[in-house]
Amino acid sequence: MLGYFDTLSNWGRWGDDDELGTLNHITDDVRLAAARAVRHGRSVSCAWEVAVPEEMERSTTTCPCAADMPGAENMPVPGFRNDRRWGFSNERLGMMFHGNTITHVDSPCHIFWDGTMYNGRSHSLVDAATGSAWAAVTAAANGIITRGVLLDIASVRDVPWLEPGQGVFPDDLEEAERRQGVRVRSGDAVLLRTGYGRVRHEAGAAGGFTQAGWHASCLPWLHGREVALIGADTPQDVQPSGYEDVLMPVHAVSLVAMGLWMLDNCDLEACATTAAELGQWDFHLAVAPVRFAGTSGSPVNPIATF
Repeated sequence: MLGYFDTLSNWGRWGDDDELGTLNHITDDVRLAAARAVRHGRSVSCAWEVAVPEEMERSTTTCPCAADMPGAENMPVPGFRNDRRWGFSNERLGMMFHGNTITHVDSPCHIFWDGTMYNGRSHSLVDAATGSAWAAVTAAANGIITRGVLLDIASVRDVPWLEPGQGVFPDDLEEAERRQGVRVRSGDAVLLRTGYGRVRHEAGAAGGFTQAGWHASCLPWLHGREVALIGADTPQDVQPSGYEDVLMPVHAVSLVAMGLWMLDNCDLEACATTAAELGQWDFHLAVAPVRFAGTSGSPVNPIATF
């Protein structure tokens, strides 16, 4: 597995100043092909709702009549002072989106290996005050628009869900392709259904750090297929990883060596139900990270359109 840092490395592949990594596989032709995957016009969200107060701190201000707001008499717009029919509400939000519950995208600066980020940049480029000056989520400011492919591994194994600690291997991916009549190709986003979303819907989010997910042996497969983005209904890596001294090999090799962006904690249940109903396992996928300057990711609401 440690050899993957060399054999699967994309450092310099798209130039020494490249911050996009595998998103470079999403060419204009790939986006056009993604548009042609829309054959029914049906869209579904692949994200979880962010709960309050468990996952997000929210302070809401309401003002039933804006003209009564302190300081309204000093506003330069007469309508603000005089219009007594309109009011408003607004919010101040706070969250830690990395973790095991909120659907979010990881950009390459999220993980270091031996103090180094994607394309050989030092961890010192991430500053406590200003964030990351390298491979932050703003590198994907134009959005991640590509063809998505859902591989339903729980269905392949004929189980409602994979148990915590069960890894997904390349043979599983190819069996899912065979059963579903789809093939992953260059520039695709691959979304992995372990069935954990069903567990969350039926029993609530489970605690702990044991989960189903990608086994590190899938990494050469993803590299060979030139996958642009991977997602899962868990935080990606099977845990335990199978490597005693490497906590999250899929995160580390993907983000640091390959520059492979990730969608953690997707809710793929509606996507899987729709795909099975329509008999279509590929779709147009749109992911629009918020342009948070210097951050290592963003909460997102991936939209699959069939």
